[in-house]
Amino acid sequence: MRVSSFFAALALVAAAPLALAGDPDHAIRQSLTALQPDLPIESIAESPLKGIYQVQLKGGRVLYASESGEFLLQGYLYQIKDGAVSNLTEQAEAAAIAKQINALPRDEMVIFAPKQPKTHITVFTDTDCGYCQKLHSEVAELNRLGVEVRYVAFPRQGINSPTYQTMVNVWCAKDRQAAMTQAKSRKSVPAASCDNPVEKQYQLGQMIGVQGTPAIILANGQMIPGYQPAAQLAKVALQAN
Repeated sequence: MRVSSFFAALALVAAAPLALAGDPDHAIRQSLTALQPDLPIESIAESPLKGIYQVQLKGGRVLYASESGEFLLQGYLYQIKDGAVSNLTEQAEAAAIAKQINALPRDEMVIFAPKQPKTHITVFTDTDCGYCQKLHSEVAELNRLGVEVRYVAFPRQGINSPTYQTMVNVWCAKDRQAAMTQAKSRKSVPAASCDNPVEKQYQLGQMIGVQGTPAIILANGQMIPGYQPAAQLAKVALQAN
């Protein structure tokens, strides 16, 4: 979950002009945008570590910076308290991802839900992905265990690929659930067109760091990259609720 082009530019940070002291937000933004003008900064606030500021990027990623913006850090910030160790960076990133994912409109997803769900998972899926197909074969079991499955589109080969068109067909079908099951069974789905969220969801996945499918987002924003058996996945999902 890192912006490679941005971090490749960190070596040039010494050349970035610094803002006047006393305005950490402006100073940090000035340094960062000097390195990457389009860096999607969402917020800058004091971190739990005195003198270090937390930079929240859109998509969930977190950086750390000195008050002057002269020093930048990429990595994990841990807190050791009462003998327990907490990864504060992972917690912040997961919370930001959860906020974005849980705000997705339900009518823009393909949802398989039990009558009384105990929790939910959001799955970035590709209809031609073998492990996505295997996971789909276990959706009924996940529902039985109380897990609502929310599908969003992530055609791995990109926009305008054959899989992208298949996913558009699924999202534009009169019965999305049936069309999803048909596609995951390696059967053709009738061509359809409509105003659909497939491209937008694909871009969201890229922004939050999805690199393959299935990519499973728990209710708390934690990402599980790859397939897990239904019983194991349900256990983790319920614990994260």
